[in-house]
Amino acid sequence: MIQKWSAVGIVLLFLGSSIVTMLVPAEQQDLRTHSLYDCYHLSNAIPSSLPVSMEEKACDTPVTGKTSQTSNSGLMNSSWPMYCHDTHHTGRSPYITTENLGKVKWTFKTQKPSFYGSTIIDSEGTIYTAAYNLYALYPNGTLKWEFDLKGMGESCPAIDENGIIYIGTALADPNYFYAIYPNGTMKWRYWIGGGTDILSSPTIGTNGMIYFGCGQSIVALYPNGTLRWQCSTDHVVYSSPAIGDDGTIYCGCHDTYLYALYSYNGTVKWKFKTGDWIRTSPCIVDDGTIYCASWDGYLYALCPNGTMKWRTYVGAGTSPTIAQDGTIYAGYSQLYAINPVNGSVKWYYDIDGRILGGTPCNSIDGMIYFGTIVNIIDGYLVALNPNGTERWKTRIGECESAPAIGEDGTIYIGSIDNNGDGHFYAFSPEKISIEKPEPGKLYLFGVSVCKTLIGNTVIIGSVKVKVHAESWNEIKSIHFYFDGIDQYNLTKPPFEWRMNKRDEDLFPLNHTIMVTGYYQDGCRYSDSIVVFYFHL
Repeated sequence: MIQKWSAVGIVLLFLGSSIVTMLVPAEQQDLRTHSLYDCYHLSNAIPSSLPVSMEEKACDTPVTGKTSQTSNSGLMNSSWPMYCHDTHHTGRSPYITTENLGKVKWTFKTQKPSFYGSTIIDSEGTIYTAAYNLYALYPNGTLKWEFDLKGMGESCPAIDENGIIYIGTALADPNYFYAIYPNGTMKWRYWIGGGTDILSSPTIGTNGMIYFGCGQSIVALYPNGTLRWQCSTDHVVYSSPAIGDDGTIYCGCHDTYLYALYSYNGTVKWKFKTGDWIRTSPCIVDDGTIYCASWDGYLYALCPNGTMKWRTYVGAGTSPTIAQDGTIYAGYSQLYAINPVNGSVKWYYDIDGRILGGTPCNSIDGMIYFGTIVNIIDGYLVALNPNGTERWKTRIGECESAPAIGEDGTIYIGSIDNNGDGHFYAFSPEKISIEKPEPGKLYLFGVSVCKTLIGNTVIIGSVKVKVHAESWNEIKSIHFYFDGIDQYNLTKPPFEWRMNKRDEDLFPLNHTIMVTGYYQDGCRYSDSIVVFYFHL
């Protein structure tokens, strides 16, 4: 009896607060569990002063001896076949991500620690990602196969038009550069000698040649795994080569130079000196201009002949990439959007951390995605609008992994948790959404009465949970959960459940309604809402 009178009192309290709310309009807070953040306009103020094969051969032998940007013959024709999407390292996806609001589609935990590598996608939708080993995942996030690298994959693989995957190793004894068949077996491996780590991501040229950096050299291999040439440098090469329309190979080096090499023999066409290491990778725009970021903090714009157009201070942590309209993205503790004409800053976004390996990419609709590191052991996947305002961000852990964009608008990215374990995330457009109950409303026995005072969702008595499902004809079943317990399921629309659940205990009042759609391709999508629920 006491519980019932307490419940009646609480009902009256909420009714009173709701009536007040009807008289005083207020913005409502969405209590859905997915992470959506309010957009805000960023200051565009600029700092007033800027600091001015099976055959194994060693990697230290001496050097011997217009296609369109999207024409990557040699590369597989897929949504994301290599680091930064293409041989120009643009980071541009031809697919739309507007509907992607950061909902987790699935996660995959690696069986070994760390996750410093990045991701590619083949024409069948299979995802390949480098962590401690090389993992091949089905589009639904289940493991297809795992290739033991005997070390760590700290770069991004690349895939050619025949489905061969290329990846180098680090922290192995010895390290190798591998070619792997689509079924996960080795085609060949190339020995790079000693304890030399490969932190450079491979690039595949129009003739099937593979280019990457290792040790103090830039290497070109034939598709059969034999050496074509290598160019010696004066320091280690972590940078990943980009290829110009005329075939020129561009690659940075810790010796402070950006190298331009002839692709047929690896000799130096020219090299440009910066003020510090170049550990990131260059990118190339449609007119042939090359952009590179140096550890001296500057983003450099270079003409195809190696002369400088301009330089702009950006902090220089991540590799630069190119927006759909030609804007250049680069930065470290801020992400800068740079005018390609004169190097002026269009806007910048304060990261509250830093960008290193989480290289920015962007979709055809201009949305920008990158990974961050915060306080060493934490980090976010951040989504920005084309004008630099924040669209959403979600915590994923320390991120040194470059995101990739799938054909359906899914964002793939890896990270490391505070225990050092690797996690791989797929963030997808929202296919399942709860239409009713609506956030911030008071429901009395199924009827929406008014908005609540503080934006919470209050349900008194039974209520109909109504769900919208995209591509419903591809659904196996829709399941309704109350506090994690499966209550009801359907296989065809309308997807509705009359929630009429009575609990013996009045408290707690806070409950979670979750709906999950299981699709025929093995993927699942969920939406949830937190409610205050009373059933007398």
